[in-house]
Amino acid sequence: MPQIIFLPHEEICPEGALIEAEPGVTILDAALAHGIEIEHACEKSCACTTCHVIVREGFDSLPEAEETEEDMLDKAWGLEPESRLSCQAVVDGEDLVVEIPKYTINMVSESH
Repeated sequence: MPQIIFLPHEEICPEGALIEAEPGVTILDAALAHGIEIEHACEKSCACTTCHVIVREGFDSLPEAEETEEDMLDKAWGLEPESRLSCQAVVDGEDLVVEIPKYTINMVSESH
């Protein structure tokens, strides 16, 4: 079973986390199942960017992003080449290292 390493995030998982994920689940669903509360304002419908993550290792093992996800990612805070929406990125058989950005577009607009 693939593992996902979540790098430390000041608020969501200060110590970081190592979890196991079933192949075929999204990064977001795996995180939520293990108590890692990644924001997902659109309830996983690929209509916002609040679940944006950066896949630091294992990015190429993920299925390619569909056009809708690519369009949404263009609006994400802190976009990088390895950015994905965690509600759309489906875990395959390879381990992943994932960084949750410090801010989401919601946090920036709310002046956190």
